[in-house]
Amino acid sequence: MYAAASGMAAQQTNLEIIADNLANADVAGFKGAAASFADVDAGGTLGLGTAAIGRHRILDQGKLMKSGGPFDVAIDGPGFFRVEKNGATAYTRAGEFTRSADGKLRNADGWALHGVRIPSDALAANVERDGRVTVTGSTAKVRTIGRIELSSFAAPEALHPLGATMFARSDASGAPRTFTPGDGRSVVAFGMLEKSNVSIVESMMQILTAQRAYEANAKGVQAADEMMRIANNLHRS
Repeated sequence: MYAAASGMAAQQTNLEIIADNLANADVAGFKGAAASFADVDAGGTLGLGTAAIGRHRILDQGKLMKSGGPFDVAIDGPGFFRVEKNGATAYTRAGEFTRSADGKLRNADGWALHGVRIPSDALAANVERDGRVTVTGSTAKVRTIGRIELSSFAAPEALHPLGATMFARSDASGAPRTFTPGDGRSVVAFGMLEKSNVSIVESMMQILTAQRAYEANAKGVQAADEMMRIANNLHRS
């Protein structure tokens, strides 16, 4: 009974993670997650069920789509944008930024893109594939005002999640390594956003599989309960 009940709990956790993936399927830069489970070893030949040991992020790149934002950027390849807020540093693949009053490019949560400040006299901005940020002023002269640098990690899947699209470094992920776009690994795509890497079709299939596993374990609990009822009746008789 315990083994089957632990299987039901495991599949419930699995369904919650898949549901969270689906809820964020339209969030730019979102990375889906998958549940991790382990066998409960009793020290003998038979285990005592399964136990949830957490979730891990799937960092496959999502498709790039053209957006209408004047400061939207996407990464084509590995790496993260470095963003800062109140002295803290985080990393993200979501490049949906807007210009604030101080000229910094900030996301919806107020995190500012590192190393870029748009001057007040800029009428238009552009980002080259190598990360160079150029602006056009009232004189129609184009000038470079900064460069977007990207960060990579030895184990990016071990980054600590801060929300749907934000991550912080951890001891397991290793220290960030800064690199310049266009060096053969990644480029910056201006006017584009990276879609979530969650596949709705695959997620629906995962839900069906998890539901079947949950039902099978539920039948195991019912069978164990019936066996205990029969044993109890035999003891009474």
